[in-house]
Amino acid sequence: MRGLACLLMFQTHCYDSWLRPEQRETPFFRLSQLGGTLPAPLFIFLAGVSVALITGKLREKGIARNAIARQTILRGAEVFGYGILLRIQEFLLGFRSAPWTDLLRVDVLNILGLSIMLMGVLCWFASAATPSLARRRSVFAALLTAALIALATPPLWTTWRPRFLPWFLESYINGVHTFKEPQTWLFPIFPWAAFAFAGLAAGFLIFSDFAHRRESLFFALLGLAGMFASVLSILFDTSPIRLYAVYDYWHSNPDFLLMRCGVLLVILSLVYAWCRFGFAQKRFSPLIQLGNTSLLVYWVHIEFVYGSLSIMPKRACSIPRATLGLAIIFLSMLALSLLRTRWKRSSQKTKSAPAASERPILAKS
Repeated sequence: MRGLACLLMFQTHCYDSWLRPEQRETPFFRLSQLGGTLPAPLFIFLAGVSVALITGKLREKGIARNAIARQTILRGAEVFGYGILLRIQEFLLGFRSAPWTDLLRVDVLNILGLSIMLMGVLCWFASAATPSLARRRSVFAALLTAALIALATPPLWTTWRPRFLPWFLESYINGVHTFKEPQTWLFPIFPWAAFAFAGLAAGFLIFSDFAHRRESLFFALLGLAGMFASVLSILFDTSPIRLYAVYDYWHSNPDFLLMRCGVLLVILSLVYAWCRFGFAQKRFSPLIQLGNTSLLVYWVHIEFVYGSLSIMPKRACSIPRATLGLAIIFLSMLALSLLRTRWKRSSQKTKSAPAASERPILAKS
């Protein structure tokens, strides 16, 4: 799923950066950007799934809840730090043209790190005497938190904006940045953290006894639940009842978040089937490889698509030329991912191999 998110991210960024203005009015570009609504939710949702799986395993081993929370929160802080470093890198590379306010811009890595830290706190509160009880409490708490974030988003973007905060703090709430209104291309806590808590609930369900016993049925039910959520989103959107003074389905409304969560569950179910029945394992899988190094390829490709090292002229390409650039980016990032994986494996072998002087002793013992 992370590899799929990488592929969707590449095509979205490449066409957005390189296509000529007149090409940006075509159905092709609109379809490309529609696919671009999925990478960020996928990455954030999967962070929640990962936190759930790791937390569940540690709970079953009897690790104290303080230690589990500390590990999760420190991991979130690390990812948040990566987000700050990425902003500093982009500012330095574009020093003459980049405004200093970009250093404080809310991006995916920032909100990913904050979401992981918040999930660590929630799992600490949801701990219980037994792993099964803790799992049930965690699922309920995660779904409730996701729903509350989704429901609070529209007023925090419009009528209840926390204008008393400095812009760089308010931006983490609603993505206002230095502008008068919240910006839809940024990634504030509301609503983006909701995807992480939805993923946290899904992850704990995946780790449940029922999912272990009836794995295929469980993932099929997840897919059906995703379809139901999508249909429910459409019904809510067409309803004459409006709960908010400002209705913006495509950006801040809970209905659209429900739709995207439904799509994520359907994708999760399809990806499971693709892997479960062997299609992804028969040969080398580029998507699995990219997913193993998603942070690295995200970090690097940005500069070669949007930065000063862009491999194609920005806003000056036809669709075929931009597609050629996309193919180059995909293959380059895949090669980088393979190099990273091989280097990591070789370094691990080097660390685990005993020194030459120790080998006879180890062999005798």
